[in-house]
Amino acid sequence: MKTVPQGASSRRLHRPSGLALAAALALTLSATAAELRDIRSVAPDLTTPSLTDEAPAAGRRVREAVAGYDSNFVYHALHLPLNWRPGRKFPVIFEYAGNGGYTNRFGDVCDGRPEGCNLGYGISEGWNYIWVCLPYVAVTNGQKELASKWWGDVEETVRYCKLAVRHVAGRYGGDTNALFLAGFSRGAIACNFIGLHDDEIARLWRGFICHSHYDGVRTNWPYAGADLASALTRLKRLANRPQWISQEGSVEATRSYLESVGAPGKFTFVPLPYRNHTDAWVLRPIPEREHLRRWVADTLR
Repeated sequence: MKTVPQGASSRRLHRPSGLALAAALALTLSATAAELRDIRSVAPDLTTPSLTDEAPAAGRRVREAVAGYDSNFVYHALHLPLNWRPGRKFPVIFEYAGNGGYTNRFGDVCDGRPEGCNLGYGISEGWNYIWVCLPYVAVTNGQKELASKWWGDVEETVRYCKLAVRHVAGRYGGDTNALFLAGFSRGAIACNFIGLHDDEIARLWRGFICHSHYDGVRTNWPYAGADLASALTRLKRLANRPQWISQEGSVEATRSYLESVGAPGKFTFVPLPYRNHTDAWVLRPIPEREHLRRWVADTLR
């Protein structure tokens, strides 16, 4: 039996459990209302590198854009690992940020931009993985630009992702058999909403890392396609591949949703004993981060 942090579980789901989502939501509210620690009580041991406009090189995190996009308006953040060398292949963690303009009473903030992501760096510590933080692409009066909230133009956002996969594989040795899609908050929803948008993009991924929210659990988000039928259409494209699902306080709402719809997949549920809505927990030496690193390594095997 796999050893996991207290409160975590890893199992394959086949049949509905019959649990009502209302009960799961009540559990979630109860957990988040309880006295949870602030993540800042744990000192970080990692600092996410700043984004620069330098040329790509081992250990650097740089601004880039795929062909056809102006990097002054739309860009991704590329980090090549410290042990990167031309001619070698590396697994790749692609990542999406949460919604911009977010703040809460605990001091958690999110700017919604590629440079604000942290999950990939906390997993890799800067070694062994190429890390790419992707944009959401809006189109305003014919000009493509970053969308700081929600999806922008969904088809453009999906198109950029597909182009970025080819770009990173062709130019930097990204291993197309070892691609992860990760995200926090809006980005966690994006793992399915963007990553399973159509059959072509869905086939790309080895595994998914969804922290804090999940596509289909809440159906009143302010965008087209948030309804349950659309979410289930996307979920069918998961095709039994593994997903890491974590959240502050409780993961019961997502667990109950996936059980109730009989979702195919290999789901690992990990609640974080912290109150913060943030991806900065991966920058700290906590058991859940070690579990996530092992999960990624095991998924590659």
